[in-house]
Amino acid sequence: MKSFLLALFVTLLLAIIVFPVVRTPALASPKATADTLKLLEGEFMKAAAEKGSAGYMSYYADDAVEVPNGEAFLQGKTNIAKTMGFLDDKNNSLTWTPIGADISFSGDLGYTYGTFEFRSKDKEGKPVVEHGKYTSIWKKQKDGNWKVVLDMGNATPEGK
Repeated sequence: MKSFLLALFVTLLLAIIVFPVVRTPALASPKATADTLKLLEGEFMKAAAEKGSAGYMSYYADDAVEVPNGEAFLQGKTNIAKTMGFLDDKNNSLTWTPIGADISFSGDLGYTYGTFEFRSKDKEGKPVVEHGKYTSIWKKQKDGNWKVVLDMGNATPEGK
């Protein structure tokens, strides 16, 4: 019996050495990347085009800050939303293209920047096109969704 137990012990020991226990790592949620934020920009723009100001504002955090060109800071989603009604006019079209993005090592803060184009009509119904650059700071929220926490833009001549 002792030799049987000794043989069993040696066999188990060899099995542990030769066939180590392989543990499957717990599946972690995928870490966001700069491309994640660029994809979000596309979804953000689509929401604005389809749902106007409500779609646009759905990508803003409650405590967001807007830094409009030539205007005072707007603090809070509620205050920013008061200025976005122009997106509900079907004669207006705001499009933007992210050129660059980056994300923090911790994976919970990032930024995008790029160019935008705003098309509208003047009082005589003639088309007006404005161009500019923007920067948006994105923050991962407690619920896991990414929201804009700071947005700023400035008007520029076309192609600049």
